[in-house]
Amino acid sequence: MSNINPKEWLEFGQKFHGHKCPAMPLGLRVGAAGMNKLGVERAKDGQIVAFVDLGEDHCATCYADGLQVIMGTTFGKGNIKKTHKGKWALTLVDRNSGKAVRVTPKAEAMLQNKQSDFFKQYREKGIPASSVPHEVVDPLINNVLNAPEEKLMDVSEVFDYKLEQKKDSFAGFVCEECGEMTVEGYGRLKNGKHVCIDCAAK
Repeated sequence: MSNINPKEWLEFGQKFHGHKCPAMPLGLRVGAAGMNKLGVERAKDGQIVAFVDLGEDHCATCYADGLQVIMGTTFGKGNIKKTHKGKWALTLVDRNSGKAVRVTPKAEAMLQNKQSDFFKQYREKGIPASSVPHEVVDPLINNVLNAPEEKLMDVSEVFDYKLEQKKDSFAGFVCEECGEMTVEGYGRLKNGKHVCIDCAAK
């Protein structure tokens, strides 16, 4: 098992994410730390599952894109899930071994970023991250990528974690009203017709 280096994923991460900011690289660092501690490879399928304590519409949710990029835990594969707690901790689970690790960005490191011009002069004033000058954001990215792990995050010891077995559904039907393909489990009966949720609600 080779050590995963977050710096190798920065360029792809920024391309995927769409702009430069410190939160996405923090996701790269946290994801790499979790994988290296657990001794797992980047997920090709659903081998690892990420539970991220993010909510909706708060600062630094860009962090989740860094996690997706480096760990291969993606929305499409369904192996990344928000817990909606408004925090940033990651619980990374290895399906095969039933082992997990929790990685938590340090409050001090996050608070330090929040005091920067990137946040105070730009983001908190409603300026999109993509419009922040590179000379303002680049030092923050460099700090996140180069800070010693112990200054940036806490990594737990490995612990046991029981996951429910994943069951993919391959059964589907064509909605008898709109004609759109629908997954079987999401079907509804309406006046004797097999319909989708949208048509059932009409």
